[in-house]
Amino acid sequence: MLKVQEIRELIKLVDQSNLDEFVYEVDDCKIKMKKNQAGVVTVSSQPAVAPVVVEAPKPQAGAPAAPAAVQQDAPKEEAAPEPIVNENLHQVTSPMVGTFYASPSPDQDAYVKVGDKVSNDSIVCIVEAMKLFNEIEAEVSGEIVEILVKDGQLVEYGQPLFLVKLQ
Repeated sequence: MLKVQEIRELIKLVDQSNLDEFVYEVDDCKIKMKKNQAGVVTVSSQPAVAPVVVEAPKPQAGAPAAPAAVQQDAPKEEAAPEPIVNENLHQVTSPMVGTFYASPSPDQDAYVKVGDKVSNDSIVCIVEAMKLFNEIEAEVSGEIVEILVKDGQLVEYGQPLFLVKLQ
């Protein structure tokens, strides 16, 4: 089975390419991604009951706006203000649409807090999608300087979750 990071890389590559459809099969796992004119990438796995729909990155200025993918009929959280981007800061982004959880369970401490040191493989949170709890890694070494979302908040594909000051 592919790791979340590997799936994230595949989504980026397909999104940046001229491909309209991509299929990857190994053993009992099959991943199929399609792009359409609406700018939505669909990722599905054979054992899953329904496909996971993720929103593609926002179009560039001057490009026609694409309709957003709707996962469920829950009220939307207010969007957080855009963080100030510094070249020494890395954004840890959500690899999928889902619910952000700061800790492994409600009665445990958060994976990370502001000021914590993280390494490439440090787990910083969980994003739950379709009852699957996906551990999200920091992907860089550094210090957590800001947590951009609240526990239990719905997050979109590519939405910044943390700012990490690179070492």
